[in-house]
Amino acid sequence: MTVLLLLLQLTVILVAARLCGLLLRALGQPMVVGEMAAGIVLGPIVFGALAPQLHAQLFPPASLHALSALSTLGVVLFMGLVGAELRAPGGMGAQLRASLWVGLSSMALPMLLGLAIAPVLHPALAPGGLGLWPFALFVAVALSITAFPVLARILKDRNMGRTPVGQLALGSAAVVDAFAWIVLALVLAVGSTQGQGAEGWSGFLRICGGLVLFAAALFLVLKPLYAALLRRELQAGALSDLGLVAVLVGLIACAAVAEWLHVHAVFGAFLFGVCLPRDDALLHALEARLAPMATALLLPVFFALAGLNASADALGAAALPTFALVLAAAIVGKVAGGAAGARLAGWGWRDSLAAGTLMNARGLMELIVIQIGLDAGLITPTLFTMLLLMALATTALTGPLLNLLGARAPLAILPARHRVAAGPAPSPLPPTDP
Repeated sequence: MTVLLLLLQLTVILVAARLCGLLLRALGQPMVVGEMAAGIVLGPIVFGALAPQLHAQLFPPASLHALSALSTLGVVLFMGLVGAELRAPGGMGAQLRASLWVGLSSMALPMLLGLAIAPVLHPALAPGGLGLWPFALFVAVALSITAFPVLARILKDRNMGRTPVGQLALGSAAVVDAFAWIVLALVLAVGSTQGQGAEGWSGFLRICGGLVLFAAALFLVLKPLYAALLRRELQAGALSDLGLVAVLVGLIACAAVAEWLHVHAVFGAFLFGVCLPRDDALLHALEARLAPMATALLLPVFFALAGLNASADALGAAALPTFALVLAAAIVGKVAGGAAGARLAGWGWRDSLAAGTLMNARGLMELIVIQIGLDAGLITPTLFTMLLLMALATTALTGPLLNLLGARAPLAILPARHRVAAGPAPSPLPPTDP
């Protein structure tokens, strides 16, 4: 019966994800917005409210362990691909400086706003016994996320991938990804040792030391080994079975090491992807072999579990002002922070606001972060639901806000230094629109 129930759950999840994805795509949204919405529809907020008995029979809590394992595997594969896709902002110095300005400012302002609103949220929305600082730091990170793959898909759909502002946004999102996962790892280390006094600080230092050793082993030992191996196993743009197995072993082993270090498996998967060679042929080969399984089968399971973890309490009248506060801090922080960074780099107001709007797309990356926070006991299901709805809203708003700005290729003529700085756009990941 357990196997039958799992197969029924997978069938319902995949059908719901595809139908919602197609519906939202018809409305001009990326497929991922519909798949995220499908998770909410399958949870207690919609399906559980409309048919509580059927919902309880189809998704009993005791049956969710298998779905959880599948979703973890899907996120590990996806984050490995995101790490492999990550590229440093390319082009001349002006483009690199502009990407750094936009990336760092679009992280700094929402983090500051997150720290500012955390004392208001903490009494009602922090798990019992959790101190203010671990909670506040996690809220700050959650508000600062940008979804690199979803951003790439939005730019492709709008024919903006090769425009200067599109490449600025992609480079800036790469900066955010790199810094956000490092900061999140430190927040998890703080959260796992908080409330333990001197022992907690020594545990925090041990985790940080373990992360340094882990990163050193990855980039000093595994990186050259995999570069040599993959050069041999990648022929005519195709990756051999041995090469694929080697990548999978490294990916899963690094995820396991990160989990052992108490910083979550996805961090290890992301770092492993980053240490792989920056080879477009390898990236396309990995996408061809891994992305369909990760994005078409396993990530919809992750969305469904996120929806099942949602709480209807977040939609009550008493919670709406709090949700409005979270949503406002998220949107203002990203749009204003990104726009300010672009202005400091010498861009015009319209293009600066377009860059800030693009940085506001959170998508799947936000869901991964808040699921980590829920698993680590840093947020309650109610705040998890608010952040889930915030991620959905900010991603869905990206297209309409760009329409208001008239931001579709080609944009207004930019200063010559920005036109020259724009190099070829990286290929968006993955083709199945995570």
